[in-house]
Amino acid sequence: MSGPAPIPMEVVARIRSDFPTKFGIPRQSGLVEALRSTVVFEPPYRDPEALRGLEGFSHIWLIWQFSGAVREGWSPTVRPPRLGGNVRMGVFATRSPFRPNPIGLSSVKLEEIRLHTPQGPVLVVSGADLMDGTPILDIKPYLPYGDCHPEASAGFAGPDGGAVLEVVIPPELEALVPPDKREALRGVLSHDPRPPYQHDPERVYGMAFAGRDVRFSVEGEVLTVQEVLPLP
Repeated sequence: MSGPAPIPMEVVARIRSDFPTKFGIPRQSGLVEALRSTVVFEPPYRDPEALRGLEGFSHIWLIWQFSGAVREGWSPTVRPPRLGGNVRMGVFATRSPFRPNPIGLSSVKLEEIRLHTPQGPVLVVSGADLMDGTPILDIKPYLPYGDCHPEASAGFAGPDGGAVLEVVIPPELEALVPPDKREALRGVLSHDPRPPYQHDPERVYGMAFAGRDVRFSVEGEVLTVQEVLPLP
């Protein structure tokens, strides 16, 4: 007996962000509002009519594929980084990318709709937690009366986005970052891009961001940028 028929899915768009790799991407959407990304539609979906009425919404949902984490098979339990990578939890109690279907969900702020660009209509969004080029499967408007639940409990994930570090960037290094990217960089670094189980104050980490290799170390609650180099 054959299994169920595959569910057809189409990539409707791809996101363009400042993260060419997974390291450093905020762990959830909305944590760093200064991050700007653009949603670029695939050619079959570059119809401005498909966006009619979207300008009335302040936020949208992006439904996307964990394209950097696709694998064969699945496990009923995973090791959430929030718990140090040592405790197993049920996959459906986590937002791990290693799922039966590698689908992500992000709430982002819709900053601008540009209907007429060389790439067709594009959406400018803030607060996205997606790697550059991530396939987007669908876009839906965010409805505050149905999508917002202030009384909701957060389980083992805790009530907030995690500890915020003090970020120190020497002026001569910050000058190597484009002015319109500096606030976003500070926001990303303040949420501690390191894996939660790595706390070696001697280690220098490297994060690709906005065409730069940003190298930093963390001691206590202070993150210090050591180098800013152009990406090869």
